[in-house]
Amino acid sequence: MSRVYNFNPGPACLPEAVLREAAEEMLDCRGTGMSVMEMSHRAPAFVAILQEAEADLRALMGIPDSYAVLFLQGGASQQFAMVPMNLARNGKADYLVTGSFAQKAAEEARKYVDVRVAASGEESNFARIPDVQGLSFRPDADYVHLCLNNTIFGTRFAALPDVGDVPLVGDLSSCILSEPIDVSRYALIYAGAQKNMGVAGLTVVIVRRDLVRDDLPPQVPTMLRYSTHMKADSLYNTPPCQAIYMCGKVLRWLKGLGGLESMAGINRRKADLLYSYLDQSKVFRGTAHPDSRSMMNVTFVTGDKARDAEFVRYAEQSGLVGLKGHRAAGGMRASIYNAIPMAGVQALVDCMAAYEEAQA
Repeated sequence: MSRVYNFNPGPACLPEAVLREAAEEMLDCRGTGMSVMEMSHRAPAFVAILQEAEADLRALMGIPDSYAVLFLQGGASQQFAMVPMNLARNGKADYLVTGSFAQKAAEEARKYVDVRVAASGEESNFARIPDVQGLSFRPDADYVHLCLNNTIFGTRFAALPDVGDVPLVGDLSSCILSEPIDVSRYALIYAGAQKNMGVAGLTVVIVRRDLVRDDLPPQVPTMLRYSTHMKADSLYNTPPCQAIYMCGKVLRWLKGLGGLESMAGINRRKADLLYSYLDQSKVFRGTAHPDSRSMMNVTFVTGDKARDAEFVRYAEQSGLVGLKGHRAAGGMRASIYNAIPMAGVQALVDCMAAYEEAQA
């Protein structure tokens, strides 16, 4: 069977060049005579893989030396708890609730701090990002939390709120590495790797070093302290070795394309192609408000659930998989992450046009 175009939201598609390179090294990674999955995480060969991945990530994102880069486990969902556990000082945090994952993050944080919802998109069923210009935050809040890109409902922040001196925490799981960002605008960034930077099992945390504390309450587990992992250079315990290795491959692939400026241009063209089709279609329509549209996750419907399901089956017959929308949103969703080529988006548009013509 030939390769399909994989529009799954995560675990998601990987660059074919990365998969082929990893396959070639499966039995002999860097001349060690073994797979990366077999080697000790303390071995020089793996330490080099880890260090190179960090260096490439720093170079691609322009991460200042004043920030630590941590390669952790537990997914973004574990960060919903680690963030308040590690950043709480006054016991207060403001959350921007713009989708399911932001909602879950706020609910988890309530176990540790007083959570105030500073803005919510729930009234629009998360189809639009609330206006955050001039939004006020508690000056004594320990941090402000947002999810930059809404994977399920296909929206994204077009601009960051002005949080003043309050630390800004961002969940960038589904948009990290898709375009350049100013890391210094954030106090902490976290992202699960399985959407846009690698495979499941790895979570990357980028945190300002001055926020990493040793004097946390004693009940905070050792493994859930950023200080534990920062002091050990992400090697306190056995890390997700294969996932770090694959992340490193993706980072090298991105560098080879010309970095995040080049990737952003490619991603904008892919998104423009798909949204342009949706805007003129008589069968399909996008669900995200135009001023909030995600460049990574494009959500759309026909207006009829049975027809939506029929189109998903129709697309699968053409080798386009993973288009069924999340159960919370319904319809369809095309996750057009970095690894989806322009040809894949064109194939989807052609498939939609053929389906539409058949319905006429």
